[in-house]
Amino acid sequence: ENKNYLPIVVLELFTSQGCSSCPPADILLNSVKQKNENTVFALSYHIDYWNYIGWQDPFSNAKNTERQRKYNSKLKSRSNYTPELVVNGKEHFVGSNASLVAGAIQRFESLTPENEIVLSSVNGNSDSITFAYKIKGNFTDKNLRSVLVLDQRTTKVNRGENRNRSLTNSNIVVAVKKNCRKRK
Repeated sequence: ENKNYLPIVVLELFTSQGCSSCPPADILLNSVKQKNENTVFALSYHIDYWNYIGWQDPFSNAKNTERQRKYNSKLKSRSNYTPELVVNGKEHFVGSNASLVAGAIQRFESLTPENEIVLSSVNGNSDSITFAYKIKGNFTDKNLRSVLVLDQRTTKVNRGENRNRSLTNSNIVVAVKKNCRKRK
């Protein structure tokens, strides 16, 4: 069965279990994902630069921190911070601000998409996933990435700013693969 999502709003939350400001953003991301499951793709990128303050986030990854740094360079932000939410790669703000999140979703859902991606024949087993896709529209100088996520995990945090708390994270990015890029 073919499945397409139009329009798509991609929410990329840069977060850390070592940051006391992040749990409200993590909860909001999960709520938004559940309420908008056909139009919002929510991704949780755990960064590693807060690991030194007492808690090693088990989902943190230097590649996630680098992805955030590249966004902040592109979006002219002075520094990385958490929780930061990037919407469709075009705007960013504090990820726990529910009214900004709702407004961004509404704005991006109202736009006419430049591309349409249709997935078909998705198959998987214990160590691989294969799928076919078609892209409609001009995708010159654009990337298509597959993102593997853990649906939801709860972690008992024993140290750091969130010590003695159980934190639930959703859509935790564990792998990113660039599928194609068409150049001019």
